Amino acid sequence: MKILIVTDAAPPQVNGVVRTLTQLQKECADLGHQVDFITPVDCFTLPNPLYPEVRLSLFAQKKVRDYLDREKPDAIHIATEGPLGCAARRVCLKENLAFTTSYHTNFPTYFYQKMRVPRSVSYTVIRWFHNASAGVMVATEAVKQELRDFRITNLMDWTRGVDTTLFRPTDEKVMDLEGPVYIHVGRVSLEKNINEFLDLDLDGTKVVIGGGPDLENLKRKYPDAIFTGPKFGEELVQYYNLGDVFVFPSRFDTFGLVLLEALACGVPVAAYPVNGPIDVIGDSGAGILDHDLKKAVEGALRISPQYCRDYAMTFSWQNSARQFLDNLVLIGDNRKAA
Repeated sequence: MKILIVTDAAPPQVNGVVRTLTQLQKECADLGHQVDFITPVDCFTLPNPLYPEVRLSLFAQKKVRDYLDREKPDAIHIATEGPLGCAARRVCLKENLAFTTSYHTNFPTYFYQKMRVPRSVSYTVIRWFHNASAGVMVATEAVKQELRDFRITNLMDWTRGVDTTLFRPTDEKVMDLEGPVYIHVGRVSLEKNINEFLDLDLDGTKVVIGGGPDLENLKRKYPDAIFTGPKFGEELVQYYNLGDVFVFPSRFDTFGLVLLEALACGVPVAAYPVNGPIDVIGDSGAGILDHDLKKAVEGALRISPQYCRDYAMTFSWQNSARQFLDNLVLIGDNRKAA
């Protein structure tokens, strides 16, 4: 098949959605399918007022139509609910083309906790966007149930994977630090609640790996922590391997790809018992989930690195890609998913 994915999240952004879609393209190619993207790079954009490095695509409908006329894809997937995703949605509905969508970030909870926007209001927008699709791909059962509670019912399973060849235990250390070492990897922005990790009273060293709009603010506020900026590939693997515990304070992720990457490197997870960590960690024993994040960290220190690695080996990007492909709907097939 030739598959078009429309996404507001794309390089140079660094986040779990971008990594998922990049890996998906590779796995689909290995299975004999072509995946093309339309991203903000292809459009006229303006900076997001909240996150200037995230570009907002404007006047994108013509770009989508031109691609469809020229390339004639077999299937269309809209990965994000941003301006570019909305433009693609409008084109598909106007031209009666079936499409699928995916749900990556718990925006209703984020907007409620940060700005007190009622979740019912946010979910009205989410429902409007996704219920027009032939199916909404969702990573976990907990997120599916929450969406069902707000009358979003055309749901499909789409799990995630981890590259266990790249992400692995290694003795190569990029720096010597006083232990225990607590690490966090991901986008450094307000919705990730990294301050709740950095506020913990813990012996040892805290390391934050990643970039984002809140980086400079956190550097000033927490001078005793180490901030490395974004890391990639083998260098990122070495930074993961600094950790004795991976601390994940986010309450808004629908999965948390970095959890699997940490586990594949043999680093146990400490997190809140919320959507994402519940589904990735659950009762596996590869991490500790607790509303008291400090207790979760102290408990995770006692978990065997090999146990974490063995658990991560049960996840596969190839299976994730096959599930995605099975969920796709041909653009001429306008049935609704059950």
